[in-house]
Amino acid sequence: MIGIFIVAIAAGAASALMFASIISGALISLLLFYLAPLPLMVTSLGWGPLAAAIGGIAAAAGLGAIFGLPYCIAFAVMVALPGWWLGHLALLGRPVADTTVTADAEPAPPQLEWYPIGRILLWVAVFAVITTTGALLTLGSDAETINAELRRGLLKVFTAANGQPGGDVDRIVDLFAAFAPIAATVIAMITLALNLWLAGKVTLTSGRLNRPWPELRATVLPPMTLVALLVALALSFVGGLLAMLAQIVATALVIVYALVGFAVLHTVTQSLSSRGFWLACAYTAVVVFGWPIAAMVALGIADALFGLRQRYLRSRPPPLPAS
Repeated sequence: MIGIFIVAIAAGAASALMFASIISGALISLLLFYLAPLPLMVTSLGWGPLAAAIGGIAAAAGLGAIFGLPYCIAFAVMVALPGWWLGHLALLGRPVADTTVTADAEPAPPQLEWYPIGRILLWVAVFAVITTTGALLTLGSDAETINAELRRGLLKVFTAANGQPGGDVDRIVDLFAAFAPIAATVIAMITLALNLWLAGKVTLTSGRLNRPWPELRATVLPPMTLVALLVALALSFVGGLLAMLAQIVATALVIVYALVGFAVLHTVTQSLSSRGFWLACAYTAVVVFGWPIAAMVALGIADALFGLRQRYLRSRPPPLPAS
């Protein structure tokens, strides 16, 4: 127990330092800030959610004592809570009834059904929505005030970089202010999902992962996810604060479907001899250009509607070993 407590405190201290490094303004601090949940997620997957909870509470209390209550709340919502809860869900399993009988007529050991990866992605979306919404509400309680504050802050940045503002700068600032909530949601989604994946790889490599590695290519979402996306898209056009919140929810769900689209891509390319090349091209295109992610979103939604992976697996021979 003492060992777990030491690991928890060390992980909390590491997360707190990475989170607080953003104050320095250095470019590397931005990377550390986005990776702040990683130590707590590693602790949760390797030593249990209780250790992550202890480390998160200690880190939040320390930040609150040094920098004030706002930093404490921000760390708790953006880092500690996701690190603990996502790690808890990843280790959540339940026995599955198995009627297999061994040679000595004794039932086989019970198999475990782990919490679905698709539902974990939805929880990632929930945290991304909470984080982005909370950040926006610190600027104001209505859409006009939030947009004005976003525009004021961006105008200061562009003015400092380009001198006196002009017509072109004003148009760029308006464009950035309109897309800032969407961009913030995308960043929150990607960084949280990446942190969880990295934490899983670290604990798997070290032998501390207390579950088998999931079959990510089989990731599926609950059917009602598509309905929620359609409702969020419809509400995005009503105007006001409700439309802004609906855009955040819709963006998070779109990224979830994009991740499912990558899972579909990994499945339907299994029999290709140049599979690694095409997967590398797909990932590179999305990272470099951004807009090809729309193809991944369409692939994820098409799989939800038409069962592309099931059709492919029924019509193809057994897949090649995973690369």
